[in-house]
Amino acid sequence: MVPKWDQGRGYASKRRIPLDRLVITKRGRKPTIGQFMGQLRGQELRRITQWQTAAEAWNHWGSFIGQWLGAATETMLALANVHADSRVLDVAEGAGGQTLTVARRVGPSGYVLATDISSNILDFAASNARAAGLTTVETSVVDGENLDVEPEAFDAVISRVGLIYFPDQQKSLSGMRRALKPDGRVAAIVYTTAEHNKFFSLPVSIIRRRAQLPPPLPGQPGPFSLGTPGVLEEVYRQAGFRDIQTRIVSELLHLSSAEECVRFERESFGALHQMLAGLSEAERASVWEEIASALRQFETADGFVGPCEMLVAVGTK
Repeated sequence: MVPKWDQGRGYASKRRIPLDRLVITKRGRKPTIGQFMGQLRGQELRRITQWQTAAEAWNHWGSFIGQWLGAATETMLALANVHADSRVLDVAEGAGGQTLTVARRVGPSGYVLATDISSNILDFAASNARAAGLTTVETSVVDGENLDVEPEAFDAVISRVGLIYFPDQQKSLSGMRRALKPDGRVAAIVYTTAEHNKFFSLPVSIIRRRAQLPPPLPGQPGPFSLGTPGVLEEVYRQAGFRDIQTRIVSELLHLSSAEECVRFERESFGALHQMLAGLSEAERASVWEEIASALRQFETADGFVGPCEMLVAVGTK
């Protein structure tokens, strides 16, 4: 199931992609509105395909991701005040370990609705919930920017490393707020800055240089788009939240070697493959070799320890 493109409204005014950054027509002119909309539709389909393709890897690495982000996840659930009997909406469910954690926390009288743009991801989530004997988890294919869920139906909304990838983060947060009961809370986990997440920012910078990609535009989605101090709080404030709080949580990435970190990122981080799309197979292989070499600086006697820092935020309706 592919979410409807515009639901009668369209995205042209929401995507923050200026015409001069889009593909130029063969005659050297800027795209017409029709071409502009067509390119946006193509980007939307590529985004869906990216997560559909990554679903199996996300599930394979799910236990590791749960351990890696365990402290940040617990912080998120505590700030969101998720407790027994809570009704919780999980947006951009991804690897899904947090969904199972929430289901155990809310108990048999609670409820969890796990949503994602990828039906493949949600198939794994539903299967994992059944295997764990958790009967209060439901799944639904929903775009995080167009949260077609019952309004004022949830005590808490959570999103673990999902908000950063929404092209219109403001629209997503507004939809989350609409889904909340009065005094409900939205809590999200994002990366802080590139400087404090070099396990990820080094590969991104190497790929950007080798593929000759321009730097991201201000406001453009990406792993570090909300990590600068004050940015996430302001996004929450603009969406109408009050009592906004943030916490920084160190989540060092522990793996056996730099090569295993490369394997983890190659298999799970679909955005990196999108960035590499314009290179040949040989060039891509060379890029991954350079990334592995750069990441070896984080190898220790105890294995690979990648710098990683997460920011957890919460706001109240």
